[in-house]
Amino acid sequence: MTIRQLPDTLINQIAAGEVIERPASVVKELVENALDAGARRIDIDLEEGGVRLIRIRDDGKGIEPDQLPLAVSRHATSKIASLDDLEGVATLGFRGEALPSIASVSRFALTSRRDGSDRAATLEIDGGRLGEVIPKSHPQGTTVEVRDLFFNVPARRKFLKAERTELGHIEEWLRQLALARPDVELRVSHNGKPSRRWKGEGDLLSEVRLHEALGEEFARNALRIEHEGAGLRLHGWIAQPAYNRASADQQYLYVNGRAVRDRSIAHAIKQAYADVLFHGRQPAYVLFLELDPRRVDVNVHPAKHEVRFRDARLIHDFVYRTLQNALAETRAGTVAGVAGMPANDALAAPTFDGYGSAGAPAYTYLDRASQSPLPMQVADTRAGYAALYGGGGAATAVAPSFAQNPQPAALPHSDDATLPPLGYAIAQLHGIYILAESAEGLIVVDMHAAHERIGYEKLKTAHDGEGLRTQPLLVPATLAVSEREAEVAEREAQTLAELGFEVTRSGPQSLTLRSVPALLAHGDVEALLRDVLADLREHGETLRVAAARDELLATMACHGAVRANRRLTLPEMNALLREMEITERSGQCNHGRPTWARFTLPDIDRWFLRGR
Repeated sequence: MTIRQLPDTLINQIAAGEVIERPASVVKELVENALDAGARRIDIDLEEGGVRLIRIRDDGKGIEPDQLPLAVSRHATSKIASLDDLEGVATLGFRGEALPSIASVSRFALTSRRDGSDRAATLEIDGGRLGEVIPKSHPQGTTVEVRDLFFNVPARRKFLKAERTELGHIEEWLRQLALARPDVELRVSHNGKPSRRWKGEGDLLSEVRLHEALGEEFARNALRIEHEGAGLRLHGWIAQPAYNRASADQQYLYVNGRAVRDRSIAHAIKQAYADVLFHGRQPAYVLFLELDPRRVDVNVHPAKHEVRFRDARLIHDFVYRTLQNALAETRAGTVAGVAGMPANDALAAPTFDGYGSAGAPAYTYLDRASQSPLPMQVADTRAGYAALYGGGGAATAVAPSFAQNPQPAALPHSDDATLPPLGYAIAQLHGIYILAESAEGLIVVDMHAAHERIGYEKLKTAHDGEGLRTQPLLVPATLAVSEREAEVAEREAQTLAELGFEVTRSGPQSLTLRSVPALLAHGDVEALLRDVLADLREHGETLRVAAARDELLATMACHGAVRANRRLTLPEMNALLREMEITERSGQCNHGRPTWARFTLPDIDRWFLRGR
């Protein structure tokens, strides 16, 4: 075949294959155009899941009649004019490909009236064939009508799913938009019947929009995030670890207001939750990252789902440390929630600034209740490792020891504001749970899970205080690696040394390992080093060594925690409660299971139908 220029209609249909995957893609492109035009109300009419009809009406600034043909031509836009504009683009759309691409695979009509103009006009396009601009009555704003999507590309139409499935994709994208733009009213109808209305009366992340989009349970368990630094701002909501999901269906990330998927940030969030989330479960969050538009490239994906950061390593670390510090403050006894949700006024959900403390809930202990901390005997971690894995028998690194403190002479009334968050113990249930009376009702604590977390956090603190120790190998080990791995090891030699690995490059595809982290010397160190190199290549940093260390310390803490069926005295139970209130992440055990539950008096009253 000879080389020839493709016809414009085919060019647009090829572009549509990149931008328009399904009806939800059409809704996304058209609604984003409406938002860029300053719309404050958008009506979305659908038929047959958007396959038969998609009609988007907005009250934005509109288009002049003589510019309608230009609006549906390729690479025509009012949003950028130079490379400088592209490098700092702040609008949702900017390429000028959406309208011609959509018009090439549908029966398309564009009607608009410019703000302040007394003239309106419409332009129809049938499968890429341009019609005439015709005067038409229309209020200020724009209406785009897309009928019979993919009618002239039957192969694409065969890949569309059932009506309910396509409608579900549209609704999910609108939910994603509603979280980011609570100032815009969205009205949705399907097959002639109203199906959803998002009121445009809220501020960003208002409690109303949060409840509407993700439900009351998410809002009840949400922690507010607000942190700035290094020219970055991260704000939004993350769910407490006890509220988790089987899938990633409640994970929303926005960069400068644009909903995106980013592997680096997703990795940072996963690492932040690693120490508190139950195995195989997914965290829930709505996070907004704001930074200078010139530090992020939004022109890397045809549908603009992905972005590329100039300082990816800095942003990864910023997100990880912000969320890690917020989750560290999820102590037992604190109550999360948002305005409008039932919560104790004295224990309202704190706002975390990322690196500072959220502040402990306001309470004072009664003088008559001596509440000494529950001591945990922490031995040298190397000895603990040897006890667990060196044939030394049962672990002795952590041994439970309880303070023998007197119980209060008389338990205060349940409405006494001086009660600590977890209250005072009143009984032990089946040798497993501690029952405590608090100011709000009943607290139930899993004593093994709680003691396990306390011991784990103390072991981590002790190990961090003594610093990372390295152990030289008697005979240096030679590792066969790929050339890329060897290059990473050579470039990141200082980082590897800080992690306890003394590594030198001994050939194009070989490394020599001379020392390893002492705590992990008995494990599969070579596999760990390969994982570390993979992280350094992919994300610019790694927490593999810390994760491996934490896994070992968690095992030691589990072996040393108080076991089921051990009878505790009331002073011992109270000592455990007080330790929980001051220990980071004490709301979950080392495996991500909750350590405590609260039953308020109104909850208990409902059990017995009191007041009805």
